[in-house]
Amino acid sequence: MSDSNTVPRLAGHALVEALIAQGVDTCFGVPGESYLAVLDGLHQHRNRIRFVACRQEGGASFMADAQGKLSGRPGICFVTRGPGASNAAIGVHSAFQDSTPMIVFVGQVASDQRDREAFQEVDYRQMFGPGTLGMAKWAAEVQSADRLPEYVARAFHTSMQGRPGPVVLALPEDMLTTPTAAPVLPRVEPALAWPAPGALRDLRVLLMQAQRPILIAGGSGWTVASVEALQRFAENWQLPVTCGLRFQDTFDNRHPLYAGDAGIGINPALARRIREADLVLAIGVRLGEMTTSGYTLLQVPRPTQKLVHLHAGPEELGRVYAADLMLQSSLACAGKALETLAAPPTLPWADWTAAARADYLANQQVVPVEPMDLASVMRTVQRLAPADTVYTNGAGNFSGWLHRYVQYPGLQHHGRTQLACTSGAMGYGFPAAVAAALLYPQRTVVNVAGDGDFLMTGQELATAKASGARRLVSIVVDNGSYGTIRMHQEREYPGRVCGSDLHNPDFVMLARAYGWQAERVDQSAQFESAFARALASGEPTLLHLKLDTDVITSRTTLGTIRAAAMARQAQG
Repeated sequence: MSDSNTVPRLAGHALVEALIAQGVDTCFGVPGESYLAVLDGLHQHRNRIRFVACRQEGGASFMADAQGKLSGRPGICFVTRGPGASNAAIGVHSAFQDSTPMIVFVGQVASDQRDREAFQEVDYRQMFGPGTLGMAKWAAEVQSADRLPEYVARAFHTSMQGRPGPVVLALPEDMLTTPTAAPVLPRVEPALAWPAPGALRDLRVLLMQAQRPILIAGGSGWTVASVEALQRFAENWQLPVTCGLRFQDTFDNRHPLYAGDAGIGINPALARRIREADLVLAIGVRLGEMTTSGYTLLQVPRPTQKLVHLHAGPEELGRVYAADLMLQSSLACAGKALETLAAPPTLPWADWTAAARADYLANQQVVPVEPMDLASVMRTVQRLAPADTVYTNGAGNFSGWLHRYVQYPGLQHHGRTQLACTSGAMGYGFPAAVAAALLYPQRTVVNVAGDGDFLMTGQELATAKASGARRLVSIVVDNGSYGTIRMHQEREYPGRVCGSDLHNPDFVMLARAYGWQAERVDQSAQFESAFARALASGEPTLLHLKLDTDVITSRTTLGTIRAAAMARQAQG
């Protein structure tokens, strides 16, 4: 920044200058009267930083989460007090569970009105307050204009340090309009932690004793160099590699060591392999409920397998599992540290590793389901889309086809190519796709959404069009149902459906009303030409795919689930 940053200016302007100093060139939000001074600062510096006005704060916070995932630095979201912050909470929660760096700035009532339950007043330190099961790593309110740059720098540090996550800063309206000469602080870089040398030696001993090892990789904070080193470590030791839930782009899915993803709809063969392993290396992943299939792949609290857990956040180590070896390390350092472990000339698990890859490849084979076969649709998407395409999705059974049949390149090739939330938040995928299209206009972005999922945040069609997003294709899979809930209903209460049927609009007409191109696709054979037209146009395009409600997952149908449940009930 120039010396002009020491000249008194509104605190709202100082905040914008502080963001620019941190390298922020885009932020997302919904404007509010509680932070008009910030909006004025964004206008003042509009040639250096862009404010993307969204249509709902939930969409804005999802876009900021996507920004954090793609850049590795905090995504920035601005919302107004009360209702605005409440709407944005879904993105904060998702960023916390995904370990995504993000900062949400919330306009607050004026200081002289605090604690009176003023218009839209909320105490955001309590609402988002940190804790082991909170929504943010840190939540604070800035009382002094002169300390605002200090708070912003600390927010960046906190968001990126250790296990990344969201930070919430409340900004009283009168504080933002107070002049301050406080200078902005330099760009923040997180301090890096390396695993202890003694722990690395212990890890090598465990590897030398193993017969059936497996590596589970994932988490947030990897760099290109670290992922490349992780791949060399896996190659040196010939380890089968799986990725945690919705972190499939951590390791190149085309690599002969890749064995599939551990998450929702896990390949049963892979699940058996993890249970039968004698050593599990969990590198970067939290080992949460979904990655462990409800804490069944590894028993709680003491797994039958020997467990090595490496994570960036020391508070995560030992939280659920009593590991045999725990290593605290920044993921930017993890791969480089692991590749220093020398492997012996021969390893006893070559057949084990080859079989794991064979299981993955066998899981790619399917029996087509017509008239709309989503497996062939996903394969067509992968075949036609550029190699650096960013894929996004929210929550719903539709995502199983995407995760199963799209092969993600490791992030060392094209950066992040998968944007999906581990929190199971419906509506994430479409705003994430809009953000990706705006942040990386040279890349193609493909969003896959369910009908219920899409309508949670579909109003961001307007944001995409207004902001000039291009190379964006949204594939809406419409089965007229909240499919995941319907699946659980049929499993637990067969034939007793309540609340999971949906009445949907004509998605083609809806998209066109927002200025998008759109087509309806009723048969698998029609999809390739429709998708090719969407890619060739370069314009935002929605493809509406109609799917029978009975086709509930990539593995089974509602009919088989219902029959199994009824047979189970008949047996008492």
